[in-house]
Amino acid sequence: MDDRSQGARLSLLLQRVADTLSHHGALAQAVPGFQPREGQTDMAMAVTQTLEQGGQLVVEAGTGVGKTYAYLVPVLLSGQRALVSTATKALQDQLFSRDIPRLVEVLGLPIRVALLKGRSNYLCLHRMQQARHSAESAQPGAQRALAKIESWSQSTRTGDMAELTGLDERSSLWPLVTSTRDNCLGSSCPSYRACHVNLARKEAMASDVVVINHHLFFADMAVRESGVAELLPTVRVTVFDEAHQLNEIGVNFLGKQLSTVQLLELSRDVLATGLQLGRGLVDWHALSDALEKASRDLRLAAGLHRGSVRLRWTQDMPEGVEPEDWSSALAQVLRSLGQLQTGLDMVTELAPDFQRLHERATELAQKAHLFSQAPDPEGVRWAEVSAQLRLMESPLDIAQAFSALTRPVQPRPGDQAESPASDPDSLEALMAGDPRHGPEDTAGAAAGVGQRAWIFTSATLGDEPSLRWFTEPCGLSSAQVMQVSSPFDYAQQAALYVPEHLPKPGDPGHAGHVAQLVVEAVQLLGGRTLVLTTTLNAMRSIGEYLQTRLDPAANVEVLVQGQSPKRRLMERFREGAGEGRAGCVLVASASFWEGFDVPGEALQLVVIDKLPFPPPGDPLFEARSQRITREGRSAFADHALPEAAVSLKQGAGRLIRSETDRGVLVVCDTRLATMSYGRRLVRGLPEMRRLSGHSEFLDTLRQLTTDATKAPPF
Repeated sequence: MDDRSQGARLSLLLQRVADTLSHHGALAQAVPGFQPREGQTDMAMAVTQTLEQGGQLVVEAGTGVGKTYAYLVPVLLSGQRALVSTATKALQDQLFSRDIPRLVEVLGLPIRVALLKGRSNYLCLHRMQQARHSAESAQPGAQRALAKIESWSQSTRTGDMAELTGLDERSSLWPLVTSTRDNCLGSSCPSYRACHVNLARKEAMASDVVVINHHLFFADMAVRESGVAELLPTVRVTVFDEAHQLNEIGVNFLGKQLSTVQLLELSRDVLATGLQLGRGLVDWHALSDALEKASRDLRLAAGLHRGSVRLRWTQDMPEGVEPEDWSSALAQVLRSLGQLQTGLDMVTELAPDFQRLHERATELAQKAHLFSQAPDPEGVRWAEVSAQLRLMESPLDIAQAFSALTRPVQPRPGDQAESPASDPDSLEALMAGDPRHGPEDTAGAAAGVGQRAWIFTSATLGDEPSLRWFTEPCGLSSAQVMQVSSPFDYAQQAALYVPEHLPKPGDPGHAGHVAQLVVEAVQLLGGRTLVLTTTLNAMRSIGEYLQTRLDPAANVEVLVQGQSPKRRLMERFREGAGEGRAGCVLVASASFWEGFDVPGEALQLVVIDKLPFPPPGDPLFEARSQRITREGRSAFADHALPEAAVSLKQGAGRLIRSETDRGVLVVCDTRLATMSYGRRLVRGLPEMRRLSGHSEFLDTLRQLTTDATKAPPF
């Protein structure tokens, strides 16, 4: 296609996208509540340009912009095959079940859409048949639960475990009826033809738009699992929503890891498979018990810690462990894996199950040997200790791997058949061009080979216009960068309060003072409060204080993360007041800082206990800081501060979720008001009205308790 034709095509597509998002467009006519927004249209125009011309576009779209439609409308109207990746399964399900079907219907497009998750999200028919022979099946209620799963297996079309109500993915039965890359038998499996994972991949290959998640994307890049890449469509457009999580997810997948979970699962599978298919041929109990004991001893050698911690690992072993105990435990893991391989050698010809178990034992032995050697100086190694133990060695970021993947490839004459990667099944190879289509019938052929479009978007991608916090570790140095402001009137809808009478964040009594402030506020508001903490200790302390000190007459329910499943906590909080109850207070950490949306009056106060600086002892943070220092830059200004700004922005984003929301953000950290860098952090937040003192804070809360239609704006 020549430049004139391509220009005409672009102009036509730009017009169609603008019309669709306008006051008189299809969405305004068909979708209740749809309101055209200037920022949404601006973003959609930039996405359209990138779709047609290729390249990389990074868009930070503030809350309320409508970024989902801003990229979906151009993608669907362009007719190009697309891959849409999200960070969470919740958004993945929302895109597949609600947003894309609604747009496809409204726009009248003949588009086929598929949902693709990691294999552990699908029922494994072969493992389900084996589950009744496992030790876990003897637990109370397990047989009834397995019967429910077996009954559901007869009717499900997709095998997606999300369809099965009443079985939490933390259940001990979940890994018994699903597979992993480690224990899948592949084409040797007797249920291979009916395999739900394979059927999902075939559906993806036949679709125009495939919705995946970042974990699946990076898992394919990292392990090159046989067949996985073939199932990710050869696309011309890749969209990463919730892109701010790309680097952290990618680092975990592109590194090497060995966990006691992997060892214990291998021990369990060896025992179950051996007793079922090779009873009496090998002493399966002895082999399984030896590996289980070695795994538990390795965990014990990492020491006792409250919660989850990361141990530095710059020398031969993690810091703080007893050298003799650690070396002995790791050596015993290697010995037990070797004994397991020897035992499996005797029966590998009997069944493919034994062959796969032998391969798993070999892979884990190789990893154990790696972690018995000195760390790679080019990366970072650490031990993550919780109830389990995970040994990790990873690159400091995904820049090298990701820039190679997203870099435009301009073939020279005669090079058309050359693959961009040596592995013909790799994701890069597949995304270079669709082997099923010729140039005339390949969707999106207007963009030449190597002119693929990469769209990255999130509500929070940095604290400066260049968005370097995101682009630098992702290797997107040549990307076009765009910021789209939220359409919400934060000055009228929200206020910011920094209580300067509180002790400094390092004071041992800080959490208690935060809890007292929350009690005072909640008694005025009647709940409607989200408390976000930077540590689990603070979360527990504040949660316990509220549950014991809050006046029962207030009739406010106090919810604390960890005391109920996350989904139930979110549902209960969103219900708010009703049936004789006031609203709720939710005290949470970690995952509730983002992705938790509560529009309306159920949430009107967000309290953040401290500025969310990265923990100084975190090995990954320290290694990145040291690299920045070696480059002659400031580890605080160029790493710690941007990290804190992004996290603070995410937490603050929980407050205002619609044009009619009103509320107060309280940051219980005096450094925001007293330190020079506090101004930079405040600039990264939406422009809220600043409350000058505690009495004004209380007056503002009283104002929020009046009827929303009568109360004046801030």
